Amino acid sequence: MTGILYLIPNTLGPCGDNQHPLAHIIPETVQAMSAQLHYFVAENAKTARAHLKLINQYHPLSKPIQELHIAELHVNTPATELDTLIAPLLQGHDVGLISEAGVPAVADPGANLVRLAHQKGISVRPLVGPSSLLLGLMGSGLNGQSFAFHGYLPTDTAARAKRIKELEDRSRKEKQTQLFIETPYRNAAMLEALCTQCAGPTSICVATDLSLSSEKIETLPASEWKKRLQKNAAPDFHKKPSLFLFLA
Repeated sequence: MTGILYLIPNTLGPCGDNQHPLAHIIPETVQAMSAQLHYFVAENAKTARAHLKLINQYHPLSKPIQELHIAELHVNTPATELDTLIAPLLQGHDVGLISEAGVPAVADPGANLVRLAHQKGISVRPLVGPSSLLLGLMGSGLNGQSFAFHGYLPTDTAARAKRIKELEDRSRKEKQTQLFIETPYRNAAMLEALCTQCAGPTSICVATDLSLSSEKIETLPASEWKKRLQKNAAPDFHKKPSLFLFLA
């Protein structure tokens, strides 16, 4: 009998110094389930250990953290290593797939392991937790009936401008919200590109530090964002994880 692959959500950033900082982000049942497991796969073992140490404060882990098996799966992991990562499941052990931030397998290399689990007939159980994509969409006021996530846009200026125009045309034709992320230190350049390339009435949302105490979500027409930038009144989003959305 095979084990179960549990998809374990992580926080989207530091939880702050509340009495129980995980309580309003990760459900208690998810914390308790995570604490029972002996085997984990994570994008970064160090980050996973930090998350498990936090859980251990409220739900004691089944083993000392140094005795837990934490294997890494990241963008550079060869496909040939997936069979090794899934081996404990085939041996009957339950395994937790932990995201670096947010939910596993969404804009996350863990999707490859989930796909293989299905191919091997292994049960997959996603657990409830924060998704920056859904939180941002919920808070944006843009169309939540039709939307598309595009990951990172090109870093080359010309290629990025072309891509933004393509997505704006698509948004206009299909009434579809477009979502994407950027490396935090390039947030300002991304907002400037959006203001430059998008038509004035196009609604642009910037959602920063979602689920954290410093969370900020603002939706304005491209023309209004452009005025703000001209007044040096950009959002406080330098080096902060941010989600960008727009609807033409």
